[in-house]
Formats: sequence, C-alpha cells, structure tokens
Amino acid sequence: MFAFEKAIRTIPNFPSAGIAFKDIAPLLAEPAHFSEAINAFKERFKNQSIDVIVGIESRGFIFASALAYAMDCGVALVRKPGKLPGEVYSKSYALEYGHDQLEIQKDALAKGARVLLMDDVLATGGTMHATKELLDQHFEVDIVAAAFLIELSFLKGRDPLDPLPIESLISY
Repeated sequence: MFAFEKAIRTIPNFPSAGIAFKDIAPLLAEPAHFSEAINAFKERFKNQSIDVIVGIESRGFIFASALAYAMDCGVALVRKPGKLPGEVYSKSYALEYGHDQLEIQKDALAKGARVLLMDDVLATGGTMHATKELLDQHFEVDIVAAAFLIELSFLKGRDPLDPLPIESLISY
C-alpha cells in the first residue's frame, strides 16, 4: 500500500447518482503524496527506455508531465476536438450513451518512438483503447504500456486493451 492512497477520497453520487467518484485532488495538493506516486511510476518504467509519454485529457496530463520530467523524456497530448493547434489526427469512439472524439497533433510522435500511454483512471477502457487505436493508425511507434494511478477493476477496463501491458498503482 502506498501512503498516498489515504489522500484519495470517495465522493458519493458524483457526477451522478450511484457513482462513487475517486477524488485525487487531495493527493495532488500534498507534495509528498504526489511525489510518491510519480516515483512509483518511475520505478516501474525505469528500464523501458521511454521516449514520450502520451497524456490523455485532462488529468492524464498531470501525471504524464510530471513523470516525463522525472524520466527525462517528452510529452504528447491527446485532447478533445478543437483544442490542439495545427494539423491533427482524429479518432471517434463509442461511449455507453453516444460518442466522443480524440485528437493528437500530426507531428507529436517520431517514427520508432517508445511510447507510454497515461491517464489518471482506468474505468471501462474506452478512452485508452481509442487513444491506442489513434496511435496505431497514424504513427509507427512502439506502445510499451498504459499506466494509470487508479484502476476500477470491477469495470473490466483491461479487456479492450488486451494484450497491452497495464500498470495501475491502485485498484478498487
């Protein structure tokens, strides 16, 4: 167990009834907890020769940026439509009730780069799966793994990502 786990609070019925939201804001507010999380990720990926960490909007940016700094590698951003300047690649994907879209700049990743995908929470896996497909379709890169602070294992988010290696620091 990590010391930072005690900083994650559960907010009942947010953002809607029946949801027990895992709020990471207190973890981020405490330097020792945030540092512990980043160091745990760094330890797990220290021998993977990561070139770029792809952070997914929006809380994935926080962990991707801090970890990239700690590992001396680059960061690329995957965002919702219309948020990135210049030419982008897009990927539409289905949600439980509707659809969404992700974008990445066309020059975000160099051919042959070793990439780590990163987000704060793995729930159903839909956003990460769409991100992986976006990269697979448009870039010749080696996706090493996907990393998450929290995994909600009861939602089986690993299933659509198989066989991609998954690293989660906490599982509920």
